[in-house]
Amino acid sequence: MSRAFLRHARTPLRVVSGLALAAAVLAGAGAAGVTATMRESFPAAPAGPPARGWPAPEPVEEGRTVVAVVLGTTGSVVGDVLPPYEVFARSERFAVYTVSERREPVALSGGLHVLPDHTFDEVGAGTAPEPDVVVVPAVVQPRGEREAPLRAWITGQAGRGARILGVCAGSDLLAATGVLDGRAATSFWDRIGSLQSAYPRVEWVRGRRYVQDGPVTTTAGVTSGMAGALRLVEQLAGTEEAGRIGRDLAYPGWSPGGPTGIPVNALALADLPYGLNAAFPWGRPSLGVGLVEGVGETDAAAAFEIYSGTSFAARAVPVAAGHTVRTRHGMILVAEPAGAATTPVDRLVVPGARNPGEAGPELTAWAAGRGLTVELPHRDRAPGESAFDPVLRDLAVRADRATAVATAKFTEYPAAHLTLTGTAWPWRPTVLFVLVLAVAAGAASLPSRAVRRLLGRGTRRFLRRGAVRRA
Repeated sequence: MSRAFLRHARTPLRVVSGLALAAAVLAGAGAAGVTATMRESFPAAPAGPPARGWPAPEPVEEGRTVVAVVLGTTGSVVGDVLPPYEVFARSERFAVYTVSERREPVALSGGLHVLPDHTFDEVGAGTAPEPDVVVVPAVVQPRGEREAPLRAWITGQAGRGARILGVCAGSDLLAATGVLDGRAATSFWDRIGSLQSAYPRVEWVRGRRYVQDGPVTTTAGVTSGMAGALRLVEQLAGTEEAGRIGRDLAYPGWSPGGPTGIPVNALALADLPYGLNAAFPWGRPSLGVGLVEGVGETDAAAAFEIYSGTSFAARAVPVAAGHTVRTRHGMILVAEPAGAATTPVDRLVVPGARNPGEAGPELTAWAAGRGLTVELPHRDRAPGESAFDPVLRDLAVRADRATAVATAKFTEYPAAHLTLTGTAWPWRPTVLFVLVLAVAAGAASLPSRAVRRLLGRGTRRFLRRGAVRRA
């Protein structure tokens, strides 16, 4: 080994070791951040039922088309569950209930929990009616063992002839059951590539709001579930009924029998806020979401999905007068009771409310006791606007415009008509990223010093041995 070789070996070894250590620091910080974000987005369920027990489900009206919205044990996406539920429930032609493996609170993204109305066993035993339509949202572990009972139940319902509506990445769960084999289907734009590899027997379609193949309908990302549900209402209850509901919910660009084509999205530099907010959640605000009796399902979904579930710009905490709240059409939401809530929050928003009195005395007193103003994101909702529009505008003001735009893209919500104001860029997670990058750069210099010492000692030993041999 020559002195020249040792000298030339130092530089590449230092560079490679430094880069590896820097990458490990960045990856470790990012992984820790994403883990924390997901843990807060799908928090643990409440310890047990309230003192009076869980409320009973509302009876299922006879003579109606029955719709079952399934809830995954591992957690489901809030925007996949609540808006399609409301679409069907707004029509007297349908009876809608939620169903899961067990009747205990299950997590929805963004920090919310829902108490299922019925269990799979109850449907099998006939104490709850078998569904004519099954709505399948994205779940956290679509192929995992914990969702095996859900997959088996979906397979059974499809086998007996129920129509299936898979929302967003709910198509992953459907594909895992085999229901999509030999059919055309779509999904959230960022998942289609991996789905094509995992399920080659499915014909995966891009650039469509929804795809129908026989009794199975699948939709693009999150908010597209509203369009898919409206399509089924149109087919099962008529164009007039679908048009009425569609006008009320005002999903941008939807019309009965209208076109289904949408932009084919792909990851871009403008999506960076999505990753920054997910990977660097430390210091983000906590947002109390006040839930009142009779809150609209889509109003609540917009708050949890936009502020927390997709943007990751805030941590959302559901707060209500009691342990549970019934939505406008009977879904049972679980919240922290205002009288016992101890989770600190920086803001309190009450979705769906148009005036402060609708927040109720409990939430108003709870906010006042913490020096908070009751904020009403839907207060100035204009006629013809969906529930998502004012929340996206508020997100742009409270967080930043880039996060709001990325959130619309990742929920596949048509937001081109919105005028957004506020800071241009998410500086809080960007500053955290720069700090971690500085730490990583410092870590990269450690191998340089270590290699220098190591090779220095090696060189000295080599030279000493050469001197001895020459002597």
